[in-house]
Amino acid sequence: MKNQGMKRQVVGIVVSDKMNKTVIIQVERLVKHQLYQKYIKRRAKFAAHDENNTCRVGDKVLITESRPLSRTKRWRVSEMLKKAV
Repeated sequence: MKNQGMKRQVVGIVVSDKMNKTVIIQVERLVKHQLYQKYIKRRAKFAAHDENNTCRVGDKVLITESRPLSRTKRWRVSEMLKKAV
């Protein structure tokens, strides 16, 4: 049997909730510039599965890596960390 190991988890902000059972999450990370040693923000967008359509734009969520659910979806919303005001 193949060892699954730990699935990757990242925290991000919902930037789109227009699709059914799918939200787009923007994740920011800091990377250090090799030459200038300054920290630069890098952003990535992930499509995540939201089974109950509970997420709204501005919510802070935790997403977990999963098997491919569609052509672009490889993440699931694990939990809502903070609701948008």
